[in-house]
Amino acid sequence: MSQTTGPVLAMGAVTVVNQTVFHDEPMDWRVPVATGLAALGFSLAEKAWPQGARILAWTALLTVLLSRTKPSVPSPVESALTWWRESE
Repeated sequence: MSQTTGPVLAMGAVTVVNQTVFHDEPMDWRVPVATGLAALGFSLAEKAWPQGARILAWTALLTVLLSRTKPSVPSPVESALTWWRESE
C-alpha cells in the first residue's frame, strides 16, 4: 500500500461523516467514487514523484478539514468548534 492511501482515504471518510452523520445531508455517492479514484491516482503519482505526492496528499487532507465542500455544510473544523462551544 502506498503512503498516500491513508490521507486520501481519510479525506473521503471525513467528508462523508461530516455531511451525512453530523449534518444530516443525504449520502453523496460521488465522494466515495472520487476517493477511490484519487487513491489510485495518488498511488500512481507516488511512483513518479514520491515526496511530492505525499506532500500533496497531506495538503489535500488539511484543505478538506478547513474548507467547505458544500456552501451550506460547515467544514469539519467549523463543526468541531461548534460542538466544543456547545459542550462548555
